[in-house]
Amino acid sequence: MPGLLLGDVFPDFEAETTVGKIKFHEFLGDSWGILFSHPRDYTPVCTTELGRAARMCSEFSKRHVKMIALSIDSVEDHHGWSTDILAYNCEESGCTSLPFPIIADSKRDLAVALGMLDPDEKDKDGMPLTARCVFIIGPDKRLKLSLLYPATTGRNFDEILRVVDSLQLTFDRRVATPADWKPGECVMVPPNLSEEEAAAMFPAGVYSKDLPSGRKYLRYTLQP
Repeated sequence: MPGLLLGDVFPDFEAETTVGKIKFHEFLGDSWGILFSHPRDYTPVCTTELGRAARMCSEFSKRHVKMIALSIDSVEDHHGWSTDILAYNCEESGCTSLPFPIIADSKRDLAVALGMLDPDEKDKDGMPLTARCVFIIGPDKRLKLSLLYPATTGRNFDEILRVVDSLQLTFDRRVATPADWKPGECVMVPPNLSEEEAAAMFPAGVYSKDLPSGRKYLRYTLQP
């Protein structure tokens, strides 16, 4: 579905993966989900990314997040590639298999349907590679965040984890997180809350930063 927007219900689909055939919504259940795509198996940047994702998978699991990768090669290739990914991690991860499945998308059906192709990067046959997409899906099956990196730029999974923390905090609380926010730091009070509403909602107190304009719109409170 090209043009998938934040807040849209994420498309359900069936796919072959390294753990067998799945139905995506059924796979997610009531969890949060991260679907992240890769240009190709046995490629250097992808190997470092999946290695990092495997090392961090326990942190995502603590947050009730299921991870699933996608690459345009076959399940058989995915299994072979997984041994390289684990070897790249050496003994750091302690895993004997990847802690999340990899979707096989050899016909690029999902890559096309979800707008994942990178037109500027092509394989040896001249076919566009899959870009490095990140889709974060909420337990309501709606798209909460999308990131699109070119095939040549690896992702920062620490940042993706930080984003998950912000999304989960703000999912059902009327707060926002400022630039570079980390869990435990102060959060921001959104401008659509009046002073009276904010005072009632945040008993720990609300303070605002003085600005040259005199407007009190930079309002902070302790993380709920």
